[in-house]
Amino acid sequence: MTSTKMTRFLIESALFGSLQKYPDDFSAQHAFKAARIFFSGWDQALAERLVEDFQLPMKRRIKKLSRGQLSAVGVIIGLASRAELTFFDEPYLGLDAVARQLFYDRLVEDYADFPRTIVLSSHLIDEVANLLEHVIVIDKGKIIMDNDAEEIRGSAVTVVGVKARLEHFIANREVLHRENFGSLSSVTVNGHLSQAERQEAAELGLELAPVSLQQLIVRKTIGSAGSDFTETENELSKEAVR
Repeated sequence: MTSTKMTRFLIESALFGSLQKYPDDFSAQHAFKAARIFFSGWDQALAERLVEDFQLPMKRRIKKLSRGQLSAVGVIIGLASRAELTFFDEPYLGLDAVARQLFYDRLVEDYADFPRTIVLSSHLIDEVANLLEHVIVIDKGKIIMDNDAEEIRGSAVTVVGVKARLEHFIANREVLHRENFGSLSSVTVNGHLSQAERQEAAELGLELAPVSLQQLIVRKTIGSAGSDFTETENELSKEAVR
């Protein structure tokens, strides 16, 4: 890539979050007009569709918008910009469940038609899990997971059963979490199980349960010294690579 193309690529990269700043006298209408000038790939028809979807008051000053409406402004610009590299930094803050699902649906639809690189940082892991192609987990400034989503799915399992039998089955496995209920135990272990191992578990009377992406991330980070789940340092990123 030439220096000119790189400069243009960086200029047209887009970063949108719930705390995006705009001039005090700007309305959503002003913000979209500016974005249309700035981004060469701007899709006005998509922007208008999203405005209708989110029922955004176009002429109200941005500083008068609710947090959810402000998030919707960022979501609309982020999608309609069609920037080759788009960062969404927790863009859902203030959006209710219906609006968040609308954002996810429109994101998937537009990415399918116009593939580009999209990075989504989120604490609502289960909500975005099915969108992900690549996952990066950052805990206290350190990358603790950097894998393709398909590789992560099924990379851990929870085993439940009589403690003595369970302990025999999980010997030499990395234990991520353990709970005891009298003579029964529930243990989450890292790693894929082969078909033979699953058959062995069945013969021992053990139950196997899948571990969601959110559960896996919690199990891998909760043991970190000083982990603070009220902070925004524990992030999930999505990279939809072209």
